[in-house]
Amino acid sequence: MSAPVRVLVCDDQALIRTGLSTIIDAQPDLAVAGECGDGRTAVELARRLRPDVVVMDVRMPVLDGIEATRLLAGAGGEHPVKVLVVTTFNLDEYVYEALRAGASGFLLKDAPPDRLLHGIRTVAMGSALLDPEVTRRLVGRYAARIRPAERGAQDIPLTPRELEVLRLIADGMSNSEIAAVLVISHETVKTFVSRILTKLDLRDRVQAVVYAYRHGLVT
Repeated sequence: MSAPVRVLVCDDQALIRTGLSTIIDAQPDLAVAGECGDGRTAVELARRLRPDVVVMDVRMPVLDGIEATRLLAGAGGEHPVKVLVVTTFNLDEYVYEALRAGASGFLLKDAPPDRLLHGIRTVAMGSALLDPEVTRRLVGRYAARIRPAERGAQDIPLTPRELEVLRLIADGMSNSEIAAVLVISHETVKTFVSRILTKLDLRDRVQAVVYAYRHGLVT
């Protein structure tokens, strides 16, 4: 059997932190590598323990989750760590900054346990996790701030079909949803997504969403 996915849980509320750890440790394929209550400790522990995934709160003392994510998952990091950010609707102004900081995805704090576990496994495998509901809120609320007016689709080295897929990714659609909308197979969507990430030199779907916002592809 393969080794379990090692998870570092970072949340400043002890009750939430304990609850998350209990849920994670109950899974045979997951294990809690450590816990902490502030971003600075999260950075220190992650660099020492080398977890596979960090479940990161946003608002914390000493160092917030955005800056901690930037230090752990940003492009300049020596050993980038996969970070799954947890947020609430009244904190969704932080989601875009979390994605820019290098987070591999985000979930709502009131998401059911099975969605959290799915999120950890998804991020650990190197994929991105986007909560469609929060993504759509981001589109409506922050697109004008994110998007530089002087850039557009004409500057993007993608085919028309690839641009269409990128727009649907930015709308928070899964591969299955994209396949249904475009009436193509799931495998074909995966191929399009892989080409998009390669052509644009992007790490994952999260970076693809940010890219689409910045280039005015979301209306």
